[in-house]
Amino acid sequence: MRLFAWTYTTDMKKYLYCENGFDEKAEYTPGCWTSVEYPDDSDIDFLTQMLNIPESFIEDIADTDERPRIEAEDAWLLTILHIPIDSQQTDIPFITIPLGIITAKNAMVTVCFHHTKFISDFIQYSRHKNISIKDNTDLILHILYFSTECFLKRLRQINQFVNTAEKDLEKSIRNEDLLKLMNIQKSLVYFNTSIHGNEVVAERLKDHFPRNGELDMDLLEDATIELEQASNTVTIYSELLTGTMDTFASIISNNVNAIMKRMTSLSITLAIPTLIASFYGMNVNINIGESPYAFTLIILLSAAISAITFILFRKIKWF
Repeated sequence: MRLFAWTYTTDMKKYLYCENGFDEKAEYTPGCWTSVEYPDDSDIDFLTQMLNIPESFIEDIADTDERPRIEAEDAWLLTILHIPIDSQQTDIPFITIPLGIITAKNAMVTVCFHHTKFISDFIQYSRHKNISIKDNTDLILHILYFSTECFLKRLRQINQFVNTAEKDLEKSIRNEDLLKLMNIQKSLVYFNTSIHGNEVVAERLKDHFPRNGELDMDLLEDATIELEQASNTVTIYSELLTGTMDTFASIISNNVNAIMKRMTSLSITLAIPTLIASFYGMNVNINIGESPYAFTLIILLSAAISAITFILFRKIKWF
């Protein structure tokens, strides 16, 4: 039974060894799993010169838009998966990035060109679940399965974001609240594309590895089921969110129209006494100009007409 040990080094490389449990090590030896995150020039030289990994593999992993796939070159096999991460630089809550898994007969390397806790979380997950890693293909499947768990976890967070945004929209007519839902919709688009890509990789794994015990079919089936669940969840959330955005866009429009009707009604009501005051304020003779009650009568007339106007607007539900 093979388990991988892991350690942090001064750079962004981690070395994982096949030993009992996860014992920390600091040196590379052939046959270990090397995890490289956000590689610099020295890390790339280590991968391409010391390990002889094809440079084209590294370039493909560096491309943020690289699709999930499997590619073989010489003795190396490249498996690219998409994993979800929290977005730190945009208003979009979550994005997806490529994770490259490069394997050979006695070597395994994972490369990611972003800072992420994915590998560390995977190790903690493995410890918590007491997962036993038998070989390279087994580790690929476990990483695939864990990535799907990460998608499902963030989908639950997205559901909470949507509920919060809906409550904010119920009390507001600001475009910013609607934009929050649109940014969540963008995350769902990323998730949908990435999950479908990972499903293609799962199918390719069935074709690439012979069914002679080298590939754990039960684990692959579990990963496939989780991917289907994540895909269905994304589809449901996307449809619900689209309907919610359309509904609240209509609500915001109706709220604006209602406010404009109230403002127009108020303006007309206030304009009536202003108009009467303007007529009687002209420098001309008027019939009641000599009466001591002229001012009171004008005020009462203005108030009466304004009240009638208000009652009429109330009946047509403009107030």
